[in-house]
Amino acid sequence: MLERLMVGIIGATGVVGQNYIKLLRNHPWFQVTDVAASSRSAGKTYKEAVRNKWQISTNIPENIKNLIVRDVYDIDSLDPQIKFVFSAISLPNKEVVKELEFNYARKGIPVISNNSAHRWTPDVPMIIPEINPDHINVIPIQQQNRGFSKGFVAVKPNCSIQSFMAPIYSLQKAGYKVNKLIVSTLQAVSGAGYPGVASLDMIDNIVPFIEGEEEKSEFEPLKILGSIGDKGIINNDSIKISATCTRVPVLDGHTACVNIKFQDKRPSKDEIIDIWRSFRAIPQELSLPYAPEQPIIYLDNENRPQPKKDRDNDKGMAVTVGRLRKDQVFDYKFVALSHNTIRGAAGGAILNAELLLKKGFI
Repeated sequence: MLERLMVGIIGATGVVGQNYIKLLRNHPWFQVTDVAASSRSAGKTYKEAVRNKWQISTNIPENIKNLIVRDVYDIDSLDPQIKFVFSAISLPNKEVVKELEFNYARKGIPVISNNSAHRWTPDVPMIIPEINPDHINVIPIQQQNRGFSKGFVAVKPNCSIQSFMAPIYSLQKAGYKVNKLIVSTLQAVSGAGYPGVASLDMIDNIVPFIEGEEEKSEFEPLKILGSIGDKGIINNDSIKISATCTRVPVLDGHTACVNIKFQDKRPSKDEIIDIWRSFRAIPQELSLPYAPEQPIIYLDNENRPQPKKDRDNDKGMAVTVGRLRKDQVFDYKFVALSHNTIRGAAGGAILNAELLLKKGFI
């Protein structure tokens, strides 16, 4: 692209918003020119608004420091040259988030959301571009249902499922239908946001409960693997998932230990590894800037993947898998890892935006 598109971030002062700013710093297609947050930050420069809560290891980009933070509810003041916004807004009341994102869409502004509020809205696509890129075709149904013109809302799924969805889907695509999964996640503290989990709760400890995570891990895959109906997405109920989600004292990187049972025919171990290593999809075919070259990386080392060593593989956008072996109860078990604040958050949404632009929805 000869000229980058002007984009905004709503919820720009939070941790996810900060990650958007970091990852979009040198993006070849998008340039952040609008930052919005609550009334507490509105009217301040961005550097003033995040003065004591900037959590990113790099400095605030020079072109962002002096942007004046817009009140997120003041949609009318948004520069008309803004092509779409990333939503990193975090509010305890999900109904308020739903309405806010739809209000942007009513104004003709596409919203690429990281928030969970609209994940179960039937006519809002929940996209992992390597798995269900066709779900963007529900957007015209959403626009018709709600009277939107150019605007719409599209979301990415929860970070807890990113590590195991691509490995499972690639097997399904190869003709090996999955019947049951048992998933145990070991989730990094950065997934709790800032200030997150208290240090006295996390140091020398594991917390065996994360509110809402098990439900998301069990049911969001059903929408992602679903199909488009007349009014929205119809969930796929052919897979049963049982999840246990824990918080562990790791900074970044969500790990999943997965037990898998196939419906009928079962591939060999070598076939599974070949399927994973050869898996490519539309983001790779389109050479989208944030797409990993190899979406699934399989490591032969017995003690991998490890968050500290493998979370940053391929820009932090690849899923790294290892320890595939036969299971005494199900068919196989394996360990998978993804970067929760890149692939599982801002990076995943950026990839969604690239797909939507390339397919003509933006």
